[in-house]
Amino acid sequence: MHGNVLLTLFLQIGLIVALSRTAGWVFARFHQPQVMGEMIAGILLGPSLLGWLFPNVWLAIFPGGIGGESVKYLNILSQVGVVFFLFLVGLELDPTLLRRHGKAAIGIGISSIIVPLALGMGLTVCLYRPQLFNIEASRLFPTALFMGAAMSVTAFPVLARILTERNLQKTPLGTVAIACAAFNDVAAWCMLAFVVAVVRVQKRGGSGMMGATWTAIGTAVYVMSMFFFVKPMLRRLEVIYDRQGKLSQNIVSIIFLLILASAYVTEAIGIHALFGAFLIGAIMPKGTQFIRHLTEKLEDYTIVFLLPIFFAFTGLRTQLGLLGNSAMLADTLLIIFVACLGKFGGSVIAARAFGKNWREASALGILMNTRGLMELVILNVGRDLAVISDKVFAMMVIMALVTTAMTTPLLNWVYPRRLLTAERERKGNAKGSFSILIPVALPKSGGPLVQLADTIIGPATEGKGKLVALHLRSPADHPTFRSGLDEAAESFDESLAPLLAQARARSLPVEPLSFISRDVAADINNVAKAQGINLVLMGFHKPILGRTILGGTVHRVLTGCETDVAIFVNRGFRQARRILVPYLGSEHDRLAMTLAARMARNTDAQVTVLHVVAPLRSDEGRSIDARGNVDRVFQEPGQQAPVTFRVVEDPSPVGVVLHQAQQFDLIIIGVAEEWGLESHLFGWRAERIARDCPSSLLIVRKHASGKLPPVTLRTQTQGETAIDQNRP
Repeated sequence: MHGNVLLTLFLQIGLIVALSRTAGWVFARFHQPQVMGEMIAGILLGPSLLGWLFPNVWLAIFPGGIGGESVKYLNILSQVGVVFFLFLVGLELDPTLLRRHGKAAIGIGISSIIVPLALGMGLTVCLYRPQLFNIEASRLFPTALFMGAAMSVTAFPVLARILTERNLQKTPLGTVAIACAAFNDVAAWCMLAFVVAVVRVQKRGGSGMMGATWTAIGTAVYVMSMFFFVKPMLRRLEVIYDRQGKLSQNIVSIIFLLILASAYVTEAIGIHALFGAFLIGAIMPKGTQFIRHLTEKLEDYTIVFLLPIFFAFTGLRTQLGLLGNSAMLADTLLIIFVACLGKFGGSVIAARAFGKNWREASALGILMNTRGLMELVILNVGRDLAVISDKVFAMMVIMALVTTAMTTPLLNWVYPRRLLTAERERKGNAKGSFSILIPVALPKSGGPLVQLADTIIGPATEGKGKLVALHLRSPADHPTFRSGLDEAAESFDESLAPLLAQARARSLPVEPLSFISRDVAADINNVAKAQGINLVLMGFHKPILGRTILGGTVHRVLTGCETDVAIFVNRGFRQARRILVPYLGSEHDRLAMTLAARMARNTDAQVTVLHVVAPLRSDEGRSIDARGNVDRVFQEPGQQAPVTFRVVEDPSPVGVVLHQAQQFDLIIIGVAEEWGLESHLFGWRAERIARDCPSSLLIVRKHASGKLPPVTLRTQTQGETAIDQNRP
């Protein structure tokens, strides 16, 4: 098989893709950026682990090691992948991010570049040893410049993704951090282009000045051409896309040719191909459907297939065994310390100067210290230019991994979630006396849920209630280059649009919330607590395992939420003119009566409370107690609400409810084993009453310490009590 390079290449790529996806998934479970796992996967496949533990296996997979023929093909594929990846990064970058916080973003961004640049250059001079850097002292300046530039990098996509997962993207901290990172991203690639030009000019020796002149002229002409000629052409492509209503293969091929041409030109003039790919992405029109469709065309192949090859090739280059002695480990720790000090210190000092408090300034410094994949891209450029040795390359790779991994835990420590929770509590407690939270998973369920909530809350003019709409998003599949800002807005619009439209039609004020969640049930409970919610109203969703509609996430919300919960089973619900409340005496049944009473007051609905007793038994006492509970809920001096109390003798309470349900628009029923409605995480027996009921159902569960505000309703003066004898 080693004689067939194509088979070997297929084996390598298959192993690389499988391991990178698995490692990315594992790291995501520990609330780390997925790119961290993919970066680690590349090192695991290299000589530092696989080659060290199983050298024969490693040489069988990568014949000839780093210099093998198949590895050269991996290098070519990885370079193509990085070119298209930088184009995607440029697509994600939106210059409008700088407008709101322009001065602060630029000031903090400049400080977060200059300070680590100066410290990095100074550290290079202090650490200089010929055996470490493999260069002469006379050639130290390009290496020092490159080391400073590498320490100045911030990974804008990873930083923005962390903010969106923490729901911080719209806070003052989040908006400033995103703007600073966007400025830093542009500055970093411009600085890298300058460093590459300096290194290549120095390598030309005597013709260096002439080469530098031509590089400067070529760069100026190239940048002006991109902005004055290529950018208008890209807008014309967008117009063609809008007319056609689709992204045709001809348009995609033109964009591919522009990417390759831009990369070719920048490589030819001496500022590296990556800068060309990044710039053409940066000048593309932003925030349009055209860009979304183009991104979808490119991202899967680039992120899933080509980028893992780049990670693997970086791992093959990373030889951690070179750092085996104490001196090398000390140098590595010093590099990590200086990198963190420069980025953190530069950001904090500038943030304090722009009026941020110590907590916000520290959080901003931690975020700006995120380096991610951008650092690996820059380090590979330096390795290709021979400005850093294999030893320094390994040290800097470790620094990139450490600074990326430490971001999330440090941010959780400095800026904990309880701060956001406290803010939500202040907002929640300042508003109405009765509030409903509607978690929305399926967009089509939002309209009926709002319709039902409106009847429970009552007229908005009373100012006695509020409605909170919650959309929880899953973490993105491809967070490597996506900031998550556009997709968050798009997901928010699609999921909550029907709900918000229904609320506007009813003049019902709604507070929409949307953020990324890794534990839906827990986050629903957290939002309910923070907002002071009285009732969580949600639709049912069948679990993957089992048949019960009160299983899966619904079960976890029912049993874990620290407030009352109602699960709506929609069977063509339009309006609640006739409401049936089956009653057996539990606290959940009493909650069902309370909600029905609110709806009766707000909509003049006709409510029937159905009390089922066993035949041939003396249950007169129970019926009297039941009637007393109905009176307490529905009777208030000076007010009226139509209510009918009926007692039915039957051995099958479920059968009675199903028989009576045909006459009603809505059944409000408490969770109880007698009704066949007891939630289970994995239930294999479908609930009969939920399965066979022809009317819409509202299944309610009262929290043990939950309290509903008093309901002031009037009992219909002609309210009847009927006893049906329904015996065999």
